Amino acid sequence: MQKPPSVLSDSAEHTGSLRRKALGDFLRRVRGRVQPEEVGLPPGARRRTPGLRREEVAQLCDISVTWLTWIEQGRDVSVSAGVWARLASTLRLSRAERHYLFELAECADPDHGGNLVTPLPPRLADCVHAITAPAYILDRCWNVLAQNKPLLHLFDGWPARDETPNLLRYVFLDPAARKLVINWEERASRIVAEFRADSGAYAEERDVQGIRDELRQASSVFAHWWTRHTVVDRAGGLREFSHPTDGTLRYQQITFRLATRPDCKLVMLLDADAGIT
Repeated sequence: MQKPPSVLSDSAEHTGSLRRKALGDFLRRVRGRVQPEEVGLPPGARRRTPGLRREEVAQLCDISVTWLTWIEQGRDVSVSAGVWARLASTLRLSRAERHYLFELAECADPDHGGNLVTPLPPRLADCVHAITAPAYILDRCWNVLAQNKPLLHLFDGWPARDETPNLLRYVFLDPAARKLVINWEERASRIVAEFRADSGAYAEERDVQGIRDELRQASSVFAHWWTRHTVVDRAGGLREFSHPTDGTLRYQQITFRLATRPDCKLVMLLDADAGIT
């Protein structure tokens, strides 16, 4: 039975309150470990508490002390992505800590990779090569950052034949995709909805806008489905292909987010008929 709206609202508010409290506690803790000299400030007189004072952080981040106090107290205030980024830099957060900060803030990090295709750490690519099923890694624009030999065989040489392979360009602009992907029209509509959901947190980034606008101009199918504003998770499901030499192939798609690159995902295609007699 569905809970009454008031109960759902109370639950959401409680969750938001806990998140804001965790965010405030986290900021106070990391503020306490940063020494003044680390950020170019004089040590000054003897301090009652370790680390930076609120006044110093506020000055360095170009925000008011009152505003910072409210954030640390867990109050429900609106904070821009730029302010969170300045706080992350001033407080010298590690990559994991910065990701945690923006997760708690429910905000996309404006400095999470720039506008270029950022290569993966070598060991991540090695992991993809070690997988026996077709597998590949996509970034937030659906550029293919790594793929293994089974994937190259399944896609009949793509993405190796493209200098900067992108799954969206392949599906909507490469004639080979229409021959390979069974029920291409249905899959194409879902792919647009998946990309809209996948890129929502980065919708204002120039690289995401670039690939979106390129496809809207180059593909009438992409443009048509983009205007529908349908959103679905890229969670997986049955994928069927008509391979030029192997015939009909059926896979279950499994997708994982990468802990070390949250803007990327590992996609694996597992044989859907394995074990079936």
